[in-house]
Amino acid sequence: MKIFSADTWTLEELREQVNDAGRRALLVPAADAKKGVLLAFGGALAFPEHYGLNLDALNDSLNDFADNVTEHGQAPATIIWQVPAVFRADRSFGVICEILQDAERYAGTDLAVIAVCL
Repeated sequence: MKIFSADTWTLEELREQVNDAGRRALLVPAADAKKGVLLAFGGALAFPEHYGLNLDALNDSLNDFADNVTEHGQAPATIIWQVPAVFRADRSFGVICEILQDAERYAGTDLAVIAVCL
């Protein structure tokens, strides 16, 4: 997982770099609280309706997402997650980062994550 400051790269520049590398860019919009972050991931990555709003469900759904990318010949994906300062102070921020890093390891080169600190 790479972490950038929004002062260093704009979202448009990151998307362009991802697209130029032959990858799909998936934007997870900013949210200030854990529930909002979980909803944002679910919406951006088209998680199924039964996706629960908890960290275990995020972990399971990310692994399913990674399986779908690797097994169905889709172009590799890069998740660009916008992270506001207020959420970086939340306890769940670190746990979500660990879940994202685990998903990256699980998927190999087919999944990458960029966190953009706003």
